[in-house]
Amino acid sequence: MGEEILINFTPMETRVAVIENGMPQEVYIERVRRRGIVGNIYQGKVVRVLPGMQAAFVEIGLERAAFIHVEDVLPQTATSEEKSNASISHQLREGQSLVVQVTKDPIGTKGARLTTHLSIPSRYLVYMPGNDHIGVSQRIEDVEERDRLRSTIAGLLKEITDDEENGKSPGGFILRTVAEGASEAELKEDIKFLRRLWGKIQRNLKGAKAPSVIYEDLPLNMRTLRDMAHTGLERIRIDSRETYQKATEFVQSLVPEIAEKLEYYPGERPIFDLFNVEEELQRALGRKVELKSGGYLIFDQTEAMTTVDVNTGAFVGHRNLEETIFKTNLEAATAIGRQLRLRNLGGIIILDFIDMEDPDHQRQVLRTLERVLEKDHAKCKVTGVSELGLVEMTRKRTRESLEHVLCETCEQCQGRGSIKTPETVCYEIFREILRQHRAYDTDSYLVLAAQNVVDYMVDDASDHVAELEAFISKTIRFQIEPMYGAEHYDVVLR
Repeated sequence: MGEEILINFTPMETRVAVIENGMPQEVYIERVRRRGIVGNIYQGKVVRVLPGMQAAFVEIGLERAAFIHVEDVLPQTATSEEKSNASISHQLREGQSLVVQVTKDPIGTKGARLTTHLSIPSRYLVYMPGNDHIGVSQRIEDVEERDRLRSTIAGLLKEITDDEENGKSPGGFILRTVAEGASEAELKEDIKFLRRLWGKIQRNLKGAKAPSVIYEDLPLNMRTLRDMAHTGLERIRIDSRETYQKATEFVQSLVPEIAEKLEYYPGERPIFDLFNVEEELQRALGRKVELKSGGYLIFDQTEAMTTVDVNTGAFVGHRNLEETIFKTNLEAATAIGRQLRLRNLGGIIILDFIDMEDPDHQRQVLRTLERVLEKDHAKCKVTGVSELGLVEMTRKRTRESLEHVLCETCEQCQGRGSIKTPETVCYEIFREILRQHRAYDTDSYLVLAAQNVVDYMVDDASDHVAELEAFISKTIRFQIEPMYGAEHYDVVLR
């Protein structure tokens, strides 16, 4: 079984799942109220310049001001020396209008990340109006094909320059991975499309007031067809007839070679149930991931990084301990690569594999991990095994993780992942009563708390309550509040 793409559409939400060998590998979710803005171009306004951070905040019309670093303001032709000596204060001033593009969505408490180096993607190319560089995706490994693509684009751009009266540079281009094998005619059509689009953006910029949107990237379902669909796919199933019709029109004009891959899915069974995508989504929100061997992984996502702990669990192997550890780590490397994509974890990632004494085993586990990550659409870099035996890696983060998209901080534990025991809350209440006793004169106290806390105080701690009543010479009564959380309580003076 090869690779499929499932597109699930509702008026409020679009979801896309990438299936490889019958298993969900990646899930993208876009909601009407929280649509991603990566790729959007804005007329922004500089609201604060921070010389100490070599950065500035730019208002683009979102809840939080966006962030731009000095390197994203300097011309792309700037040398390393110019970049190191540059000052944000010399580049930007407060109140200045600035045309910017979003490179990272707002994530957590951080605002969007911006650049002035605009780029506009199409099927085969990424257009960069600010320079004349011609690049080729590193994933196209064939040297002859890279040279062919580069020379083809150079020839097409020379034709454009010769045809235009002003002789100005037509801009730069990067050939995307899907451009491998593309014909000259296909590349020429892409160039024409991108230059027409850039002309429209330039017209929108004239007279635009800051902050305002100048250009919005395609919605998720269309971006999927543009960026992820390829001739190697088995099929692309869409469960909405209207979305299917729009997708058909879109691919016929932009990517006709995948038109036959499109398929309308009218089944009664939800499309995301076909390959247990819903079930996998629920598992991907948990900390623990079971391995087939009996081992397991523990994922902990923090503000600064994500850590993954590998454990043998119930797997005892058949030969010796080293062989058991090796097999567990090999299986874990494959599972980690998939989970990183499925959970969309980014930034710094620390992998704590089980310690291996054999250097060859270490190399094989690392090679397995790198091979799995080769299929990842996000850029990954594995730095090797550290002195502490940890594998350090990074994965480019441009949007929020699956957990941040689907979940919110727990009101009970405030994100700690644990709550206080009824006994702990009970002793907090005792201390609060003593505090109130020293400060105020009252006849009795009424404790309002959750069911389990009141039960504990009435049963397990009843003798301590009696001792406290005798000590303060006051009566203490209890009342269950169904709406209170496990740690929430009030001591009322009566």
